[in-house]
Amino acid sequence: MNTVARGCGQCTLGALALLLGLSPQARSMELEPRAYSNAPVGFNFLVLGYAYSHGAMSTEPTLPLSNAQLKIDTAVLAYARSLDLWGKSGKLDLILPLSRLAGTATYAGTEIERNASGVGDPRARLSVNLYGAPALSLQDFASYDQDLVVGASVQVSAPGGQYDADRVVNLASNRWSIKPDIGFSKAFGEATLDFTGSVTLYGDNNNYYGGKTLEVAPVYAVQSNLSYSFAKGAWVSLGVTYYTGGESTVDGVDKDNQLDNSRIGLVLAQPLDRNNSIKLNLSKGVSTRVGTDFTTVGIAWQYRWMDGY
Repeated sequence: MNTVARGCGQCTLGALALLLGLSPQARSMELEPRAYSNAPVGFNFLVLGYAYSHGAMSTEPTLPLSNAQLKIDTAVLAYARSLDLWGKSGKLDLILPLSRLAGTATYAGTEIERNASGVGDPRARLSVNLYGAPALSLQDFASYDQDLVVGASVQVSAPGGQYDADRVVNLASNRWSIKPDIGFSKAFGEATLDFTGSVTLYGDNNNYYGGKTLEVAPVYAVQSNLSYSFAKGAWVSLGVTYYTGGESTVDGVDKDNQLDNSRIGLVLAQPLDRNNSIKLNLSKGVSTRVGTDFTTVGIAWQYRWMDGY
């Protein structure tokens, strides 16, 4: 591996952490280690991933499900490109999940059964590193060492996945959402500490269960991830997130279902060669008031390329 390739080792998978929160039911609660890591301008990333989730989950994290025994198999296709945004490094991510759901749960005192498969809501995210991670060519990136990076992003989820208004649990949410966040990443030798705060704002679902209108209050989240880098670009990360808010109303009736939840996750990333990497992840609920007490295990493969490299 040449000097340039070694210099880019830390951008392997770390630059694409957000793509692999593979459960479409947890878009506001994903653990995203190294979300603001730098990468050379002009790199393209193709990601194929798979995750298995089980527990109490839905596209509406505020749904008051009980006795949930739900299982979801999710495949994800994602593409990203590193950008030069007015001299600062940035990234554009496009994500499309495809899922299969099966299981039972109790909703409003009634046991329900659900089997569904199809496309989830597509997502796009634009991020920029505001401080500490300038836009660099591949050659200049070989000598880049991270210190403190401050970044911001905005993620948009569009209605477009499998949705049935006659069902409580779906693979998609039939509404728009937008998630701005801001965070920092500080390197301490081989260790890196990340901290991020975000808010997710939801549009109304005007065709909710039974043809009603569902409104959801903003969900506020904070998370922190501590990662450690090994030789040849491998790294491991331990993270925790807490989120609150999201109380919903249906046709103006308050459901008293505000979130007050936390999750923990472990990530292991390993480059295979100059262009290919794999990533393993595990996350589970720690404390749950409503709706997201589930466990996810996943694996993803990434291929990266650029002209002349």
